[in-house]
Amino acid sequence: MGQTTSTAKTMAMTKLSVRPVMAIWRNALKKLLDFYAEKRGSLVTFFPKLFIFFMLLNMFCYWLAIITAYPEELAVSGERWEYMLMQFPVGILGAVFDSISFFITVWIARRALKTTSLPSYIAHLSIDVLIAIVATFWVLMVFSVSGWLVGLLQQSSESLAQSSSKYEGRVQSAIRDPLGRQNLKNIYFGVVMGFSAMIPTMIHLYLSAQSVFFYLRKVAKRRFHV
Repeated sequence: MGQTTSTAKTMAMTKLSVRPVMAIWRNALKKLLDFYAEKRGSLVTFFPKLFIFFMLLNMFCYWLAIITAYPEELAVSGERWEYMLMQFPVGILGAVFDSISFFITVWIARRALKTTSLPSYIAHLSIDVLIAIVATFWVLMVFSVSGWLVGLLQQSSESLAQSSSKYEGRVQSAIRDPLGRQNLKNIYFGVVMGFSAMIPTMIHLYLSAQSVFFYLRKVAKRRFHV
């Protein structure tokens, strides 16, 4: 009986402690959105800057992934030229997805601030996880289209269906044997390429962890002074 009462009290304390953590989290998110609204300016001038930023970020991630995962392929002049050409459609198509998902994320965050319950608040922000998952399939499509376009420039006979099949085969192989050496390289490559799509999720995780830290620090200070 005493153990049950103790457990109930612990649960009640945990339940109560969620409120201030949520309040700190919401306040941090609101400040971030206010900062964005203040600095954004006109959408006409902001969108090109955002698009170029994501394009350059995707191209940077593309080269980082290639240099660290497949350095040996850059030694072949033909492969090197193909990678050089692919960076442009990869950067542009990646920026299209990231720019659209950016505005969706801002819209979701604003709706989340209007919610009154913690489950609803977290559910809104969890949509960013779904966006990150969708980005995985987008990366697959980007490389299929990019490989096909580069093939056209190089007068290759490879069709879009064949290009898609090649990259889909790599994904299926990674699912069947994720610990295989080549598959580990492909998985790493995909993670690096999906970095830009994971930014909103990482921001939310950072803000939530920061909120818990600030709350615990505040509680610790109170106890220390008492």
